[in-house]
Amino acid sequence: MEIIIGILIGLVVGATGLYFFYQNLTQKRKKNAQESAEQIIAIAKEEAQRVKKEMVLQAKDESYKIKSQYDQDNNEKQKQLQKKESYLQKRELDIDRKIENIDKKQKSLNQKESELQKSQNQIQEKIDLQDKELYRISQLSEEEAKKELFSKMEEEYKYEIATRLKASEDNFKEIADQTARKIVTTSIQRICVDQTSETTISVVPLPSDDIKGKIIGREGRNIRIFESLTGVDLLIDDTPEVVTISSYEPIKREIGKLALEKLILDGRIHPARIEELVEAAKKEIDSLIFQEGEDTLLELGIRTMNPELIKLLGRLKYRSSFSQNVLNHSKEVALLSGAMASEIRENVSRAKRAGLLHDIGKAVDKEMEGSHAILGAEILKKYGESNEVVNAAASHHGDVPANCVISGLVQAADAISASRPGARKEDVEAYIRRIETLEDICNKFDGVDKSYAVQAGRELRIIVKPNEVDDILLTKLSYDIVKRVENEVEYPGQIKVTVIRETRSVAYAK
Repeated sequence: MEIIIGILIGLVVGATGLYFFYQNLTQKRKKNAQESAEQIIAIAKEEAQRVKKEMVLQAKDESYKIKSQYDQDNNEKQKQLQKKESYLQKRELDIDRKIENIDKKQKSLNQKESELQKSQNQIQEKIDLQDKELYRISQLSEEEAKKELFSKMEEEYKYEIATRLKASEDNFKEIADQTARKIVTTSIQRICVDQTSETTISVVPLPSDDIKGKIIGREGRNIRIFESLTGVDLLIDDTPEVVTISSYEPIKREIGKLALEKLILDGRIHPARIEELVEAAKKEIDSLIFQEGEDTLLELGIRTMNPELIKLLGRLKYRSSFSQNVLNHSKEVALLSGAMASEIRENVSRAKRAGLLHDIGKAVDKEMEGSHAILGAEILKKYGESNEVVNAAASHHGDVPANCVISGLVQAADAISASRPGARKEDVEAYIRRIETLEDICNKFDGVDKSYAVQAGRELRIIVKPNEVDDILLTKLSYDIVKRVENEVEYPGQIKVTVIRETRSVAYAK
């Protein structure tokens, strides 16, 4: 028991000692932990203070950098703003100055306009007074006074008119001459139609002179019947074995020649036989005329045409103009028109047709009154030809205006065919009369010294007085002469007018 009590007391004492030991150990650990914690907290605070200081320093550094950049940017913007402000101030001053100048100019212009209006009013008043005085002094009608006034104005501004004419002429030539020359030259080179001259007589050979008596007949009965039926004159003279048939009508002359040849071949020459063979000759000539028209269409490649037009076309073989055979001329115009149409890409067949038919009025102009151009247009319209062909015939001599390109081509082709060397002939008196008329027209102009019609009247050369006509007036003078010639002279083709101004200085060394 005592042992148990001793054990229990020992256990209690051991437990108490162990308790105090653990309590002491716990206190030490707690104290150590507090000290460690306080040390850690102190270290943490120191580290926090250090980090805080670093962050404050970094923040201050960043703030300084940002402030520096801001100050720099702000300074740049301030400088730019100052420059812009300076520029705007300068522009504002310039604008104010310009506005001031404009105001001054506007005032000056208003003043000048007022002065000009005043001057114009004064001039108009003077002109009105001069007009009234002119009417009173000259006692001219208003139209006559206007005409005289316009004449004075033309004289006053003739230099300007001449200058403008020359400029227009040069500009036109610059554009048109080369193209026109090329087209016309090419067309002429491609076309060549022989021209024959018509005479007024035909000669019929006789087998012997004995037959002359039969042709004359008893008391001239046979020759009178023959002449009355054919409309020709038979000239029977001492020329051996020849009878001459004279007539200005080629168809009648051809009928007479054919009928006389048939009579001579037949040998029975009396009034009834003459009448019979003359009638047969007329029918044969009509057939030849139609055949000639058809051959012409075939030659030119024209397919269809009214039979009446074919007859009229064939009649042109027996018609001449200035000794130029009209049918050959019409063929040439057709070929030239077609060639030029092909150069400018126009309808070639229609151009050839218009060229061939442009002189169709000459087949009837001796039987009907009127211009052959107008007569031809009426005939073509009657037989259903196109408007272009009708207008080409009507306008080829300027009787009516040309309203299409083909009409212009026909005009040009007609002038080329009529004016080229060797195409036409005129009698000597008409030729000399035209030459004299041309030279007289030129000599009537002021400043003209001498004038010469050369190249068979195709060119006028005018020599002017150099002290009266200067270089600028040369163009105006040539233009005036051309207009005067066009209005007063009839001529085929065209006439070139050349005005020459030459100054010479002569001195002698002694």
